[in-house]
Amino acid sequence: MPDNRSEAPSTEETEESEEQSTGGGGPAAVTIAYIAESAGVSVPTVSKVLNGRSGVSDATRARIEELIQRYGYRKPPKNRSNLVELVFRELESMWAVEIIRGVERAARRNKVGVLVSEFGLHDTPARTIDETVGRRPQCVLSVAWLSEEERDQLQAKSIPFVVFDPNHELPEGVPFVGATNFRGGQAATRHLIELGHRRIAMITGPDHPFCLARTAGYSSALIEAGLPMEPDLLVKAQLTREEGRAAARDLLSRPDRPTAVFTANDMQALGVYQAARELGLRIPDDLSVVGFDDVPAVAWADPPLTTVHQPLADMAVAATELALALGRGDDVPQVGVEIATSLTIRESTAPPRD
Repeated sequence: MPDNRSEAPSTEETEESEEQSTGGGGPAAVTIAYIAESAGVSVPTVSKVLNGRSGVSDATRARIEELIQRYGYRKPPKNRSNLVELVFRELESMWAVEIIRGVERAARRNKVGVLVSEFGLHDTPARTIDETVGRRPQCVLSVAWLSEEERDQLQAKSIPFVVFDPNHELPEGVPFVGATNFRGGQAATRHLIELGHRRIAMITGPDHPFCLARTAGYSSALIEAGLPMEPDLLVKAQLTREEGRAAARDLLSRPDRPTAVFTANDMQALGVYQAARELGLRIPDDLSVVGFDDVPAVAWADPPLTTVHQPLADMAVAATELALALGRGDDVPQVGVEIATSLTIRESTAPPRD
């Protein structure tokens, strides 16, 4: 069975055909995916043959043409809508605006429109993805995750997709765009170490790949500095302000409380702010705090939050360009892309008090 996941079919060239085969023992409805599977090649390779493009060896081209003739495949008309569909699982996130801004920037450059959809977390996947397939978008960008069933349905209809900032481990070859989460966690912790902090806690999140990577960066920086990994200074919580507050109250109520806290996202960091105020601690005099994401609101916190900047708009641009390139059948160097993070230092961090 060939592995066709590393390339996606052209949205303009490879609409799935519903034409009946004319013989040769093929299926009742021959699709370009079936031709590709039968030939042992990727869908874009069949697309190149259908459209007379270069980049296919003579032997492979002859094999594909023979299968096209045998099964009576006929290229369907171009009827794909001129839209990029951006799918959120929830639109309440503070960084949704940054993602939309980046997608629209890339869409304008490519002269396509943007449709924003929200799939409820408890909606039936088949129903929601059926609606997307019915709209025939140029490509689909799905924020955080895309189930195996949804991926299969999009692939069956030759609709390319990219997962934006995935929160689940993806099979090899599934296109995604993320950030350098490990390096971000490492940079945040190094910053606190360089300020002189030695008891540095981390409030991490669920076992999503990006949370695990940020936690690994935290651990790596401690080990690099020769500091002990203290299990009681690593606390797991949901990625919300309320959960961050609860975790911070526990950490900061201890006799040997940490002098600094690094959190897996900015919402948790704002929860740390709240807990510190409730316990009579001042930031950064009594406690330094570093977040992750750099959502716009944290620059206006009191004090402004030091945080790892995740370039959400740039990531969204890259995801859109990747999805459109896959749809055109372009040769893509890699389908997994990580955009570099950077540390934004503001007023929530300072050397620890003696």
